[in-house]
Amino acid sequence: MPEALDATPYDALLLLSFGGPEGPDEVVPFLENVTRGRGIPKERLKEVGQHYFLFDGISPINDQNRTLLDALRKDFAEHGLDLPVYWGNRNWAPYLTDTLREMAADGRRRILVLATSAYASYSGCRQYREDLAGALAVLEGEGLEPPKVDKLRHYFNHPGFVEPMTEGALRSLAELPEEVRAGAHLVFTTHSIPVAAADTSGPAEGHGDGGAYVRQHLDVARLIAEAVREGTGTDHPWKLVYQSRSGAPHIPWLEPDICDHLEELHGAGVPAAVMVPIGFVSDHMEVLYDLDTEARAKAGELGLPVRRSATVGSDPRFAAAVRDLVLERAAAESGRRVARCALGTLGASHDLCPVGCCPARTPKPAAAGADSPYA
Repeated sequence: MPEALDATPYDALLLLSFGGPEGPDEVVPFLENVTRGRGIPKERLKEVGQHYFLFDGISPINDQNRTLLDALRKDFAEHGLDLPVYWGNRNWAPYLTDTLREMAADGRRRILVLATSAYASYSGCRQYREDLAGALAVLEGEGLEPPKVDKLRHYFNHPGFVEPMTEGALRSLAELPEEVRAGAHLVFTTHSIPVAAADTSGPAEGHGDGGAYVRQHLDVARLIAEAVREGTGTDHPWKLVYQSRSGAPHIPWLEPDICDHLEELHGAGVPAAVMVPIGFVSDHMEVLYDLDTEARAKAGELGLPVRRSATVGSDPRFAAAVRDLVLERAAAESGRRVARCALGTLGASHDLCPVGCCPARTPKPAAAGADSPYA
């Protein structure tokens, strides 16, 4: 039997994700949940809905979360960490509020939250915290005692997140035809967000010029590019690009777009490219459509050989990283000294989001964290 690991004061982990439809009849209600109050044009909703219908109206994200749940539970059990793992979504079943209600009924009083978003931004962090705060307020309104909730820090530069992506990039390079492999460029992709949201991502003192969102992605891209150079003996040029834009056309979003960049590479005579989706935890719809469908189609039109490397998904190294993050936060909350694991130049992220970090677009409920009644 493994030596028991101590997660005190925490008594549960909540896997918190975006959610997605699991059948054609769920696509429209799901998209309405996602876009409520955001002013997304109806034309864009129809367009995104068609993306789901190409896959029979089923997003892969829920099955991927089930697989990650299994991986986490397996890793915890094998390493003597007695911590039950629950799952809730922001935008589709199982809904976050229902899962928190279940956890409260099970007597869970101190919960850690793993969000399936590794980087700092309003939509990737603070919005998750706001949804947590709103769900906890619902429980309180029902006369239940809400548990205390702490969100795990950003894990973009944890080895268990970076190393599987590095291995995926190396594997994808090896899959390219030998005659174009040495000249291939690495194309690191992440979700585009409004420039204003990027500039105000992370703590207030670091706002401007893409904020923490861009800096964190660039640091991960450099780490992987350097590891690829060490692994292949070849210096593959690289660039951070963006995908999955969904906002109004007049609002500036981060660029260049992946398809525009592929055209640029082709025009410059680059013989091949590997797309490395560092901004995503799993191969969900935006990866399957925007990269595997749309970007591959563009590359096909150009005659540009491309490969797309894997996201971390349920890789055992990622599950081990989550265990490491849980034990790190438990030690810190218990007043014990702890070594925080992080690669690159930015160091380990903060546990508590400071005031002014990733401000909301519009006034929202208090966010669960340092400035929340549920902190």
